[in-house]
Amino acid sequence: MEKNGNLIVNDCNLQGIKPIMVDLPYPPIQVREKNLKYAEILMFDYCGSVSELSAVLQYINNENRMSSEHCALIRTILGIAMAEMMHLQKLGELIHLLGGNVCFETKQRNGMWSPACLTLPNCIPQMLQADIEAERAAIKQYRNHINIIQDECVNHVLKRIIQDEEYHIMILQSLLNNG
Repeated sequence: MEKNGNLIVNDCNLQGIKPIMVDLPYPPIQVREKNLKYAEILMFDYCGSVSELSAVLQYINNENRMSSEHCALIRTILGIAMAEMMHLQKLGELIHLLGGNVCFETKQRNGMWSPACLTLPNCIPQMLQADIEAERAAIKQYRNHINIIQDECVNHVLKRIIQDEEYHIMILQSLLNNG
């Protein structure tokens, strides 16, 4: 951050940021047949406590709380958040194709996403560690869902998302180790 007269200015340029993801195409977004049970399962990945919605909001919140003197780190966090937004979009398409209602409700205890789903520590190393733990939890949940869902079209997309999540862990771990 830079002081410009009486103004405090964020001098970190965020133009040109691209999603940070594995350089592989996604499988087509298609399903074998409508299946509300599968749609409900994917709603947990879409907007449950461990979900792409949680990931997007946790990354954006972390980025917002970092100082612009960490510009390279901020750009990386935003690139990962963009990849998570793409995952959210792909899951929404799958839920719709399966016949589900794309909304922000799940069949969990309270039925709604809340900020309590996020881990928001105040210092950067703890932020990165919380992000790594969230990515690991997402991978575990995706693998459990792959074992339940018997639609290879859906599972191909989930496996491709896992590749991005594993890549994010590698990047975050490197940032944590070199920070």
